Amino acid sequence: MKRSIVFLFLIISGFLCFAQEEKLRIGVLNGPSCIPVAYMMENTKSADKAAVTYEKFADPQALLPKLIKKEIDVGFLPVNVAAKVYNSSNKAIICCGITGNGNISLITTDKNIKRFSDVKGHTVSVAGQGATPDYMFRHLLEQNSVDVGEGGVILDYSTPNAQIASQLISGKTRYAVVPEPFTTVAKSKSKNVNSALDFQKEYEEIYGKGETYPLTVMVVRKAYADENKEILNDFLKSYEASYLWTTKNPLKAGKLSEKHQLGLSADIVTKAIPNANYTFVPAVNAQKQIETLLSVFNSYDSNSFGGAFPEKDFYYKGE
Repeated sequence: MKRSIVFLFLIISGFLCFAQEEKLRIGVLNGPSCIPVAYMMENTKSADKAAVTYEKFADPQALLPKLIKKEIDVGFLPVNVAAKVYNSSNKAIICCGITGNGNISLITTDKNIKRFSDVKGHTVSVAGQGATPDYMFRHLLEQNSVDVGEGGVILDYSTPNAQIASQLISGKTRYAVVPEPFTTVAKSKSKNVNSALDFQKEYEEIYGKGETYPLTVMVVRKAYADENKEILNDFLKSYEASYLWTTKNPLKAGKLSEKHQLGLSADIVTKAIPNANYTFVPAVNAQKQIETLLSVFNSYDSNSFGGAFPEKDFYYKGE
């Protein structure tokens, strides 16, 4: 009798373990990077074989420890940060794909700025020292034969992104380099603010029509990707569908973003989406773009991405 009970207990326990649903834990950044995730948060409660949960973070620095500690499976990071973590963590994270392309602008109340050479002699507030807006601005100035520093363009990193709009409107600064949605925020608050220089257009003039630079990538813990390919592939398909829906439905996407408290008002999200350059480029097709951007970083500070280009296993194959 006791043997029968034990045997039955083992069968039930085994069945429960087998039937237990796997988990996929997504780290979402508040702000513009993860607006396309709002649709998934609203509609996708599970993948084919996994319960999907979402946790929000104020910035990449808050998200990273959870990825490293294996408390988050998938997250979103700036390109150089993803490469740096890959290099410094024994390849603990790898890239699933590019989720955001270039959407940086120089905004100003000066109507005379038409080209990069016009910025010479001015002080420009830059969103984030050592980040993509900083190094891309330096790169484009260099390509247009404009120096940084005395006699050229003075870079000022003292104003946080969130305060740049108010600084422009108040006249405390006249020139700023920001990504979306901060361009939309500033323009929505004052008709005197305009997007004088679109970095994407300038980038295409240098590298060829259709070329772009990535701002954000989706990453995954390598161990999770190795053990859960079907679940991850299912999620990536869902993300691609979500980003496409977002770009086609900016009004609805804005409302969902506000509903799920991703850090921006519905109105701003709706206005910013057409210029936000959301995308999904699978990692296997993203290596050239990523390495081109890291080459720009490398010309200023190789430590900004860990000192070495990621190897081929950084790019998730999805097979």
